[in-house]
Amino acid sequence: GVEESPGETIIYQGRKFKSYRGMGSIEAMQKGSKDRYFQDTEDDIAKLVPEGISARVPYKGTLNEVIYQLVGGLRAGMGYCGAKNLEALSKAKFVKITNAGMNESHPHDVTITSESPNYSR
Repeated sequence: GVEESPGETIIYQGRKFKSYRGMGSIEAMQKGSKDRYFQDTEDDIAKLVPEGISARVPYKGTLNEVIYQLVGGLRAGMGYCGAKNLEALSKAKFVKITNAGMNESHPHDVTITSESPNYSR
């Protein structure tokens, strides 16, 4: 979740998250969405049948910061392919690698001590 997305920013176990609530969740139904699920006549919360969830997603910062990282990743990938522009990138050859190769291309046998804003396993 980014700063601009709906939902409350919360801290859970020392980390920032954005709360997410699907319209079919119990919490949303309590706030008025139960009519969408043909349960608008039900006042007993225990009898509501949820069709969605409430959850939290990792907080990523502002949308501008996320887009900046995505563009940086795109530029890096273009460099690996030798593509000077998006048209050249569309002609680049895609090479499959094995799961072992994928694991080897990530940090391994170490404990990451400083998190990077654009890396998650």
